[in-house]
Amino acid sequence: MSLVELIAQADERGLAVSGLACLDRCLPLLGGDEEVLRPLWAGLADGGDVDDWGVRIAQARDKLGDAGPAEAAGDEAALLARRMLVAAPAEPSASGIRVWADACSVASLHIHRLLDPAAALASSVDARREGRTEGMSPLVAAELRRQVTVLELLAGHGAGGVRRALDVSTEGRRVLRAVVSRRARGKG
Repeated sequence: MSLVELIAQADERGLAVSGLACLDRCLPLLGGDEEVLRPLWAGLADGGDVDDWGVRIAQARDKLGDAGPAEAAGDEAALLARRMLVAAPAEPSASGIRVWADACSVASLHIHRLLDPAAALASSVDARREGRTEGMSPLVAAELRRQVTVLELLAGHGAGGVRRALDVSTEGRRVLRAVVSRRARGKG
């Protein structure tokens, strides 16, 4: 099943986790501590409803503060990551969270494409999300696999899949942190 189909079929929790996982993996671009999003993850893992979502997303925005130096310099990848955070709905209603999760999916794939020197910048992330993966760069392919895995975990295990989705996201964040670090050394 394609990523687009998985997003279309996901429930509110699956969509919230999907968007949060994309944002979590891109956290190195925001200069954020990896604990910043933990309250959001915990709220989704508890198995209850997501009533505290708005409060927790506001706290994450406050902790991540204003644009960092990379964003001030116009770094497109960092700007896309910031937009994911800013666009997170205060109320995780089905329609709002679906739009956000879908936008986070696109933004995260685009970020990975921007940061991967092997990626063809002319290729469309939309085609990748629909299942056409030929010629995909390794970094983008890995991000696509993570997005699919997160949605499959939630579809198959509900709230019980949140912790495993966090593990998938943590792995992706480490990969992106290494890419960002290499990129900074190359520019310096």
